Amino acid sequence: MPLAPVLSRYWDEPSSWALDAYLRHDGYQGLHKALSGTPDSVIDTIKDAGLRGRGGAGFPTGLKWSFIPQGDDKPHYLVVNADESEPGTCKDMPLMMATPHTLVEGVIIAAYAIRAAKAFIYVRGEVVPVLRRLQTAVAEAYAAGYLGRNILGTGFDLDLVVHAGAGAYICGEETALLDSLEGRRGQPRLRPPFPAVAGLYACPTVVNNVESIASVPAIIHNGPEWFRSMGTEKSPGFTLYSLSGHVTTPGQYEAPLGITLRELLEYAGGVRAGHTLKFWTPGGSSTPIFTDEHLDVALDYEGVGAAGSMLGTKALQIFDETTCVVRAVLRWTEFYAHESCGKCTPCREGTYWLVQILQRLESGSGTEADLTKLLDISDTILGKSFCALGDGATSPIMSSLKYFRDEYLAHFDQDGCPFDPHRSVLATGAYAS
Repeated sequence: MPLAPVLSRYWDEPSSWALDAYLRHDGYQGLHKALSGTPDSVIDTIKDAGLRGRGGAGFPTGLKWSFIPQGDDKPHYLVVNADESEPGTCKDMPLMMATPHTLVEGVIIAAYAIRAAKAFIYVRGEVVPVLRRLQTAVAEAYAAGYLGRNILGTGFDLDLVVHAGAGAYICGEETALLDSLEGRRGQPRLRPPFPAVAGLYACPTVVNNVESIASVPAIIHNGPEWFRSMGTEKSPGFTLYSLSGHVTTPGQYEAPLGITLRELLEYAGGVRAGHTLKFWTPGGSSTPIFTDEHLDVALDYEGVGAAGSMLGTKALQIFDETTCVVRAVLRWTEFYAHESCGKCTPCREGTYWLVQILQRLESGSGTEADLTKLLDISDTILGKSFCALGDGATSPIMSSLKYFRDEYLAHFDQDGCPFDPHRSVLATGAYAS
């Protein structure tokens, strides 16, 4: 399957982030087309295209927009979730760095569709260069008449605010993000009510991922049929796959949904020279891991789901046979325990104990009973925590025990990690199954 560069087609141009460069590549043509129609016609176009949320869940974007009540005399808000924080996920930051106007145009079109007069881009605060790029692009858009009062003479008004978060992974959860935007501690809200009814400042709100919104201008400009000519029937269109880890050429590979890792690895030069694939994540560290037997799984929402994982953010972390799966899972679990907001007991307490047990196992002082305890705690967290952070913390543990139980056992059979470079077991490859 060939690559399909749309969002990334001119990332390598000099000053690709500037307004002039964007205008040379059909910039703001989608906005002109959208504003010539009605807000409802824009929503219908996105529905017809079948665009699904690119932030992880894959919920239909047009359907989400249509949930916003009309004629309610309340202000409506659009919030872009740019708090990309999950280990391995790295698609939104380069997009905003290279072509921020793609996102800005998408924001204007989406705000018009849901009849919002104010929009926010919530960016992870540590990425200062991205923050500055976005602020510059927004200033350029205001100066050119694409933002502000009476946009392009249509009577549509929109103000766009770029907001820097304080660097909390939990604020990637949409309701925690809204609380943070309102100046409160970022913690998930109890739902219902859902953001579409009572979101930011208790008003109807749409929260979308960066890539979801950035895909909108091309769809409006080229039409739903063009978008559906790529991808699969239920997962149409193009998307960014982020390859990282033990791969020859890591980076962003924009391709139609449904491509396989085997095909992507051909473009990326394969696993690093002299090594073989051991395990990988299809959608970031919060998705169940896959092994080399899943190389030909179609990387769309249905294909990955049927194989036992989630497409998530398409963050493909590649690990070769030199990697200790127990150590990798421990590192991920330490991240989730550190980033848990502490609001709900299953996640707050459960992630702490998962780390304790994994540390014991990784050091070689665990027992086989600890493996049962890991699964018991994971089951206590899964589906019982306030938000998806708890579920995500259990995914690598449960899936790694499914595929690599022998490697866990090897740690206490050998009184330590068999992948420790100071031990000779690694040379035999006995536990690199």
